[in-house]
Amino acid sequence: MGLRGSVPALTGRSLTRAAVAVSVAAGVALAGACGGGGSGGGDSPTVGLLLPGGGASRFGQFDKPLIERRLKELCPNCPAATFAATPDPAVQRQQLESMITRGVDVLIIAAVDPQLLRPSVEAAHRAGIPVVAYDRLAQGPISGYVTFDGAKIGRLQGEALLKGMGAKAHGGQIVMMNGATTDPNAGWFKRGALSVLKGKVKIGKSYDTVGWRPEYAFVNMKSAVAALGAGNIDGVLAANDSLAGAVVSALNATEVRPLPPITGQDADLVAVRRIVRGDQYMTVYKPFKPAADAAAEMAVALGRGKSVASIATGTVDNATTKDIPAVLLPSVPVTAGTVKDTVVKDGMYTIEQICTPQLRAACAKAGLIP
Repeated sequence: MGLRGSVPALTGRSLTRAAVAVSVAAGVALAGACGGGGSGGGDSPTVGLLLPGGGASRFGQFDKPLIERRLKELCPNCPAATFAATPDPAVQRQQLESMITRGVDVLIIAAVDPQLLRPSVEAAHRAGIPVVAYDRLAQGPISGYVTFDGAKIGRLQGEALLKGMGAKAHGGQIVMMNGATTDPNAGWFKRGALSVLKGKVKIGKSYDTVGWRPEYAFVNMKSAVAALGAGNIDGVLAANDSLAGAVVSALNATEVRPLPPITGQDADLVAVRRIVRGDQYMTVYKPFKPAADAAAEMAVALGRGKSVASIATGTVDNATTKDIPAVLLPSVPVTAGTVKDTVVKDGMYTIEQICTPQLRAACAKAGLIP
């Protein structure tokens, strides 16, 4: 499935990309120029890359350059990837439709809101443009999916939280700071964590964080402290590092001492520093290079009209498509004692980046410096 030209809803290529572009342009105010331009496919397809963040975000720092580097290795003569990034789901939909209009040959998309983006994914499918869902499972007729095993991530967070809670892991009370309900990964993480936590701890409060936005997590954590009492929170299951940072800020603002163990995800540099300092108990490190490599390999294969079966390690289903070729990658828990053997060893960060002057004593305690 997913090969270009294999579009069941069409008769051959009677519905051309140009026709789809006209219909999209007529109905949608397109985003500003994304750059690049269609190559017409063949051996040098044009890849469109849409991510939910750029710049200092995890997607901007790691995923984007890694994907672009692997694309260049696989296809030296391919045009540079057409790139767009935004945390706004409506803007991302416009960006996707603009790429359809420009005639890219294949798309890699980390969807901000998979449901909202579905009509645009369907438009890409009608235009004969395969879509590789990256990090988050997009809705609609996608041709490949690359992500980390979300159930395993949730279990790693739950297991680490129980370990960090010590004796309070049996009967203690926690707060769950989950991700956005619009992101299917958030539910995946939550279910994985609950499979470990249920029956062992009391979940005093559980919040779904709109848009994964830290400011909402900050408000929700303050509300949890007010409702449960500053001394009655024995741990916080924060779904990622941005939420974990907001939780730490809220606990500091409400003068909760000592801080309970707090989980995270993504191994952001600021989170690794919090872990060394003792403000955050753990994060989940997702080695981004294997994911970026797999997405680039799928995109180039699909852009050339080839199968991705040899790249996939299994299959997944979404609401509209069955047996989507998928690559599900493992993740690694990181605590203060394992920073050196994980994110430092893999070259994600250097000791110098982590161990600021203010953290020298904590880094020495963690075995990062003499």
